[in-house]
Amino acid sequence: MKKIIKILVVGAFLTILPLAMSAQTPPHPGGGSAPGPSDPPVGSPIDGGLSIMLVLGAAYGAKKAFKFEK
Repeated sequence: MKKIIKILVVGAFLTILPLAMSAQTPPHPGGGSAPGPSDPPVGSPIDGGLSIMLVLGAAYGAKKAFKFEK
């Protein structure tokens, strides 16, 4: 019974903990003012990492398929 209570307490703690933690919003990259037409877009490109992951995933899948046919 004590083990179940411990699991429930830890589970509740881990469920509620992310709700209590909040990060500060980052400052605007153009300074402190509102975004204007000359400001660079906010965000980061995902193409480089995404294409690498797609190639690695395809290679892994091909390896698994080849091994399965053997």
